[in-house]
Amino acid sequence: MPGIGVMREGPLHAAVKELLAEPGDRLEVPVGRFVIDLVRAEGELVEVQTGGFGALGNKLDALLDEHRMRIVHPIAAERRIVRVDEHGQVLGARRSPKHATAVAVFDKLVAFPLLLTHPNLTIEVLLLREDHIRPPRPTGRGRIRDPGERRLVEVLDRIELRTPADVRAALPPLPPEPFTTRELAARLGCGSVLAQRTLYCLRSIGLVEHAGKRGRAPLHALRPEADPPSHTLARRRSGP
Repeated sequence: MPGIGVMREGPLHAAVKELLAEPGDRLEVPVGRFVIDLVRAEGELVEVQTGGFGALGNKLDALLDEHRMRIVHPIAAERRIVRVDEHGQVLGARRSPKHATAVAVFDKLVAFPLLLTHPNLTIEVLLLREDHIRPPRPTGRGRIRDPGERRLVEVLDRIELRTPADVRAALPPLPPEPFTTRELAARLGCGSVLAQRTLYCLRSIGLVEHAGKRGRAPLHALRPEADPPSHTLARRRSGP
C-alpha cells in the first residue's frame, strides 16, 4: 500500500524524489506530526515542492530551527505539450514557446523570503526538460486551463540557494545604477508581476533598497555590502 502522502503525489513529484534518493535515504518519513518526502542518511529533511511554498509554512515553523531542511523546486526550463486520448495514446506533441529560468522560484519564495537567511534552510532549484501531458483538447472555460500532468524528461541544471550571495549569483547581472521594476523585468526576461515579487524577496533579504523615484516610477538599487536581516521564523509573511 502506498505510504502516507504518496497517493496524492503527481508523476513529477515521484520522479524527482526517485532522482534525489541516495543509498541510506528514507522516503515518506514521519517527523513529529509531519511526513517528510525524503530524509537523508545524515539527517537532512528534503521536501519536493512542485507548487507554492506557502503550504510548507507549518513544517518550516515547527522543524527548521532543529533540523537542516532542503526545499527542492522543479522548474520547466523546456517543455513539450503532449496530447493523449483517453487510453493514453499520443495524438500529437509540440514544443512550448515558454522557457522559464531560475528567476521563476521567486514566484514561490515570496511566501517567506526572510527564511532564505536561515542557516538551516537550502532551496534547490531544478531546471528541467519536461513533458506536459494533456487531453485531446483544452478543458475548462474562460481563463481556467487544464494544467495536465508534468513528467520529468531530463534535469538540465541544479542551483542551490543558501545565502543572499547565492541569490544574487543565480540572477543575471543587475544594473549598478538605480532601476525601475520594468527595467528589472527586461533584465530578468520575465513579466512585471514576477519582477515585483523578485524585488520583494531581494529587499527582504537585504540585497536591494528603495532609491527614490524617476518621475512616478519607484527606483531600486543594489546594496552590495548590506548585512542580511534576521532569519526569525516569526517574520514569515505573505508577499505582495
